[in-house]
Amino acid sequence: MPETISTRPLLDKLGVAPGSTVAILGVDDPALRALLAEHPAAIIDGEAPLGAPLVFLAAGSPDDLAILPDLARRIDDRGAICVVSRKGKAATLRDVEVIPAAKSAGLVDTKMVAISATHTALRLVVPVALRGPRSRTTPAR
Repeated sequence: MPETISTRPLLDKLGVAPGSTVAILGVDDPALRALLAEHPAAIIDGEAPLGAPLVFLAAGSPDDLAILPDLARRIDDRGAICVVSRKGKAATLRDVEVIPAAKSAGLVDTKMVAISATHTALRLVVPVALRGPRSRTTPAR
């Protein structure tokens, strides 16, 4: 059976809902910023508010992932953290380095998406079994 290519827009794949809040931590990819500017989402630069539905985190080394446990406590139960890094020969961080850091923070990876010609994003979420009926805006972890 041939592989099907998704026709969903990039921001839909990443979970950016119209009217949602998107936190951006250090991501300087012009293509992603241009996409977000055209989308009806509130953008917060430099911090992740409590209960954030989506956080884009720039990472160039495993040291940049040290913030994942804090971000995992800040995102909404059904939210996500997209770890954005360079791809191809310019890559300085690989998914095999991100995935263990995510697991240590209580997160699981759900998809890898090319966000531009130079950057990729690995989407991390709270495992379904750990999601509660309440909002994460009252942190319990």
